[in-house]
Amino acid sequence: MVERNEQWLLDACAHFAAQERALISRACGEAAAALEGERRENGDPLLYHALTVARMTVEDVGLMAASVVAVLLHEATRLEEKKGSGKTPKEIAALQKSREAGMRKTYGDETTDIVIGLNRIAAIDIKQTSLQADNFRKLIVSYSTDPRVAIIKLIDRLEVMRSLDFFPKSKQHKKATETLLLYAPLAHQLGLYNIKSEMEDRSLKFTEPEAYRHITNKLKSTSGEREKFLQEIIRPIELALQQEGMRYEIKSRTKSVYSIWKKMQVQKIDFEKVYDVFASRIIIHTPPHRETEDAACWKVYSLVEKYYDTDISRLRDWISKPKSSGYRSLHTTVKTRDGHALEVQIRTTSMDEAAERGVAAHWKYKGVQDLGSMQTWLDQVRRLLEAPGEADEQALTTITLNEIIVLTPAGDLRRLPTGATVLDFAFDLHTNLGLHTAGAKVNGRMASIKEVLHTGDMVEIATAKNQQPTSDWLNHVVTSKARAKIKQRLREEETKRAREGRELLERRLKNWKLVLSDEALNKLLKHYKLKTITELYAGLAGAKIDIAQVKEIITAAPAGEPQPDRTVAAALDERPAADGDYLIIDEKLHSADYKLAKCCNPIYGDDVFGFVTVADGIKIHRHSCPNAARLLEKYPYRVLRAKWRAATLATNFPVNLRISGDAEPGLIPTITETITRLHCVLRSVNLADNGSGAFSGQVQVMVRDNKQLDMLIHHLKQLRGVDRVGRIH
Repeated sequence: MVERNEQWLLDACAHFAAQERALISRACGEAAAALEGERRENGDPLLYHALTVARMTVEDVGLMAASVVAVLLHEATRLEEKKGSGKTPKEIAALQKSREAGMRKTYGDETTDIVIGLNRIAAIDIKQTSLQADNFRKLIVSYSTDPRVAIIKLIDRLEVMRSLDFFPKSKQHKKATETLLLYAPLAHQLGLYNIKSEMEDRSLKFTEPEAYRHITNKLKSTSGEREKFLQEIIRPIELALQQEGMRYEIKSRTKSVYSIWKKMQVQKIDFEKVYDVFASRIIIHTPPHRETEDAACWKVYSLVEKYYDTDISRLRDWISKPKSSGYRSLHTTVKTRDGHALEVQIRTTSMDEAAERGVAAHWKYKGVQDLGSMQTWLDQVRRLLEAPGEADEQALTTITLNEIIVLTPAGDLRRLPTGATVLDFAFDLHTNLGLHTAGAKVNGRMASIKEVLHTGDMVEIATAKNQQPTSDWLNHVVTSKARAKIKQRLREEETKRAREGRELLERRLKNWKLVLSDEALNKLLKHYKLKTITELYAGLAGAKIDIAQVKEIITAAPAGEPQPDRTVAAALDERPAADGDYLIIDEKLHSADYKLAKCCNPIYGDDVFGFVTVADGIKIHRHSCPNAARLLEKYPYRVLRAKWRAATLATNFPVNLRISGDAEPGLIPTITETITRLHCVLRSVNLADNGSGAFSGQVQVMVRDNKQLDMLIHHLKQLRGVDRVGRIH
């Protein structure tokens, strides 16, 4: 029995070389040994399936000996892998490596690579067909480094569909749905239109059995009538074309059952209202010159219109205005006196060639999404199928898609860019999973978070509760989602540490009876060579900065400069007090006698002194003015004691505040509302995001005195997102 079926296959390969036929015979023997005792659902030996698919690759598609051998070896090795499913991943990998080495030695690299691709596709266990269809097709394409892999897989599925009547009913609907959603669209994209139409029709038989029977019965009952009608309606046009001396070809086709059903569903019409059940295509043989071709098509259209009424509403002029894909043709529907209708397509040889093989191929202009980088090898597959004797199968180049398809243990397919790592995959599944990723199992073996993945990898993520992202993770991800989530978590952690560090610093300064001023912070930033206050706080929280050194750094006076506050107050105290020794500051702030210094903007309640200038009279400075030490050192005789009049002044003073913190939504409106609520006047706001989730800037307000200013600073510090508020000299 086996020998008889083997001969049946070899008869189909009679045109192959003797050496190729010998390899096919040897592969048959290996398949027969591996599949012995294995049967299909209908009771037939499983070997028959392998032999039938192998023969179909020759008869239905025209592939050569390497493809035939690959089909047989695929079925044999696939079953061996199933039987060895109880082995460990390491044992399975060793077995596969040994088997591949043996195949390469006996059958060559070309055949072995096809077998590997087929085995990898067969191992896919897709769970949700409708949701995973696009990814599944892309996975097949990715595995098909040799285009014949995808073609053979489609032939294999077509053989299954031809035998589906013998499958259990529980499997019939599943197989039909898979074929309709996964395989038929791929056949369409590859230009295998006959295979695509047969798959769709056979799938409809099991997914919509009543509709299938209704349409097939209608087609059978009207077949003779349609054939007679075609001859009658085409004959006058043929005579007219002959009289005009035009060279032509007429092709006819009956619409597939599935296409008819689809149109009935979309347009909500009965079978009788489907006008293009039967169509004719008139192809004119004329030189490929635009004006000549256009004129020839319109001339044929005028001949058609001369004999029959044309439905103007159904005229499609894609010659004057080609489709965006480049498709060019004239489509019209003619009606006879008895009310019958026929769609007629008119095009030239070059237009037909472009529609079937060029950029305007049928699988594009019917709305199937262009797959971009697949185009290169899809075109090569077309040439291989249409001229198998002329095309060199081994010369077909391989393209690399810019994405990979990775599988979860549950069988879900996840699409990622080329170069994606375990971390990228984890974040693609779920953000929380990515944040706690400690490693993974890739195809059953342990892998690190930075391992680069490849199409077909089965990945199982391992997590740890204490695992947290580090800045190094950014070097091991390529997806924008993973990068954004890692940065977000790093900012959150830095902000959290910064709050802890700020609280620590404020407690220590309070114990040391020191004030956390801007001068103090600037000293610390300069000493530790840091760019932001957030980095300073985070360093304190993480013990990277020794808190014990902070007091010494803050209290250390710059070389050669006395500390203004203490020096001014001490120097003035040394002078003997007298009743008229004080300059009294009242409402006449801008009089000719004295003015408020702009370098420190003193306000009512501040400790102040006067300084006699050469041209501007007396300037009022704060004791903490950054210029105080210099003035006292160089011009001590010009320094005057000063104090405010006891009564409250009926005026407001400008104050500049520096504010920093975390960029919270709606923070600026909240700040302005707080200033207004405390009866202060807002003059300007200049806050900016530094790009890392934090902000800093200045606010200028008008206040009555330093008590109102202290109250404002206190309330601003309580706002969510505000870390620091300080007065600027």
